[in-house]
Amino acid sequence: QVQLVESGGGSVQAGESLRLSCVVSGSTPSSYACIGWFRQASGQGREGVAMLTSSGSTWYADFVKGRFAVSRDNTKTVFYLQMDGLKADDTAMYYCAARYSYPCSINRNFDRWGQGTQVTVSS
Repeated sequence: QVQLVESGGGSVQAGESLRLSCVVSGSTPSSYACIGWFRQASGQGREGVAMLTSSGSTWYADFVKGRFAVSRDNTKTVFYLQMDGLKADDTAMYYCAARYSYPCSINRNFDRWGQGTQVTVSS
């Protein structure tokens, strides 16, 4: 059973940075098609933030372009969401998720989800 565990959230001031990590473990941790990052603010719906495919392609929501960046380590089982220039509007619970079939799209169903890590940005 594949598991995803996020970490790296916290409370920061506007303009500061955080780097979230997502560790994928299980029987076939690197067999994903794409890894997505999502967020959900209190009282709001979940929204896609960024995505990284197994081939290395990336996608970013317009509201984070130029501020956030996704990457992975050489094992392709640890994923990062580097968040720079944080704004109060970025306050949310952040989740990583794995999709194991193509095509990759942030709007497609993702198969496995982490438990989330809270990011709070004070203005």
